[in-house]
Amino acid sequence: MLIQFLVGMLVSAVNIGIHALVTVVAISIARSAGLRHSKRPRLHLMGIMIAAAAVLNVAHTLEVLVWAWTYHIVQAAASGSELLYFAFVNYTTLGYGDITPVPQWRLFGPLTAMNGVLLFGWSAAILFEVLRKTLDHLGLTDATSLKNRPQP
Repeated sequence: MLIQFLVGMLVSAVNIGIHALVTVVAISIARSAGLRHSKRPRLHLMGIMIAAAAVLNVAHTLEVLVWAWTYHIVQAAASGSELLYFAFVNYTTLGYGDITPVPQWRLFGPLTAMNGVLLFGWSAAILFEVLRKTLDHLGLTDATSLKNRPQP
């Protein structure tokens, strides 16, 4: 059981590193795009938010791939199992249960889910901060200014 925990923590640490790197990239992209002045602030805001969410989505996909690769290396599921699907189900905490880990790696499901929950929460915080900073820069600090601002 200790080896499961140690390997799971190592994979989680790798994924946290990936997410930290992507956080820096997402914030720098949002910051540089957000500093531009726009005649259409609503579209500008939408573009920044879509770009930030897309970058974070790519990060989550890479993180799931790291789990799937680890599942493959340690043979965490029965031969012939769809490990990418299994990793996605665990990472997103869906927990379908149609693929189950082999007994010696049964902690991998909860460890993957714990990692996914942490990183999804982190992504939500990033998106909120990007939104907040972009709204501040565009002078749209409240909903009424966004609604009442003239659009060309």
